[in-house]
Amino acid sequence: MELNRRTVIAGAAAAGMAATTLGGTAHATGGRKPVKTLFGKLADGTKVYSWSLENGGTRLKVLSWGGVVQSLEIPDRRGRYANVSAGFDNLEDYVAKTPYFGALIGRYGNRIGKGKFTLDGKNYQLSVNDGEQSLHGGAQGFDKRVWDVEPFTQGSDVGLHLYYTSVDGEMGYPGTLKAKVTYTLTRHGDWRIDYEATTDKATVVNLTSHVYWNLGGEGSGTIEDHELRIAGSRYTPTDAGLIPTGELAKVAGTPFDFTRAKPIGRDIRTSHPQLVTAKGFDHNWVLDKGITARPEHVATLRDPSSGRTLKIATNEPGLQFYSGNFLDGTLTGPSGRTYRQGDALCLETQHFPDSPNKPSFPSTVLRPGQTYRTTTIHTFGC
Repeated sequence: MELNRRTVIAGAAAAGMAATTLGGTAHATGGRKPVKTLFGKLADGTKVYSWSLENGGTRLKVLSWGGVVQSLEIPDRRGRYANVSAGFDNLEDYVAKTPYFGALIGRYGNRIGKGKFTLDGKNYQLSVNDGEQSLHGGAQGFDKRVWDVEPFTQGSDVGLHLYYTSVDGEMGYPGTLKAKVTYTLTRHGDWRIDYEATTDKATVVNLTSHVYWNLGGEGSGTIEDHELRIAGSRYTPTDAGLIPTGELAKVAGTPFDFTRAKPIGRDIRTSHPQLVTAKGFDHNWVLDKGITARPEHVATLRDPSSGRTLKIATNEPGLQFYSGNFLDGTLTGPSGRTYRQGDALCLETQHFPDSPNKPSFPSTVLRPGQTYRTTTIHTFGC
């Protein structure tokens, strides 16, 4: 029988087991004030800091560079901790090599076709950085900016407020956008992300988080044995440039059907044209719940070997599932092991890709006087 994670943590604490790093033993923790340490310096001398948070049995390290989640540690069914997010142990690799490991993404998560869109009759050309497309905000998106970080403790919660102001015209986007993202670790060990943004000119915005998950532990190998369920009965097929065609296709009878939990590797190597084009899963699921006032449960990921689970709740209408198709063995994580294709996966809550060019998709337009708000909650179990 699978144990409740809180029972595992409480039991470890009662036994007096001490917590350690990877491979260590879990213990119950209360919220502590986040700890700041120097992580490195950019070429221009700008200092980048690491913030360490711990609460409810979850440990989180966040960088001021890109709002990156550098590590996230949770226990398995036997109370043993592991970092379940891919990344690096040094700033230089984040700057020069990262495929968005753990980063905050903006102004626009995912792709915009040919880096162009029209808003209120005016044409905009964005930074193009993925073939002909603009990906994740362009060549110098929010993932490559130093954020201002303000730690907080509130009741039994601990967290960080992250701030970044994107000036009018940055990466081709209109309007000065003031973004605030809050990372919170709750007393139950949930990791909550609250996104906010305002603008002084009509613009488009679609913020998300790009954590690469492996619930078996960073560097432990393939995620194809992970079991995934997505509460989405449709998805958005793409063209050769991974831009949605505009169709909302049914998942029933296709490899894209995750309405019931199944191993990721079960259908990933079939000859379905969409899997061939993307070299695996790299698609947006249309969540059955649509846009909601409050976060609702939309996905569950489980590693049968460790027993670790991740449940995701959001008020967003879409979820991008990316199966790590372009990891090619050239990147090395903190474990000293290389990341190969399928060694980690992403579950990015979002509005749909290329929405500014697809009037039938939910709108991503933000206007002066409005506040962009969205929330995603990650709940861990074992």
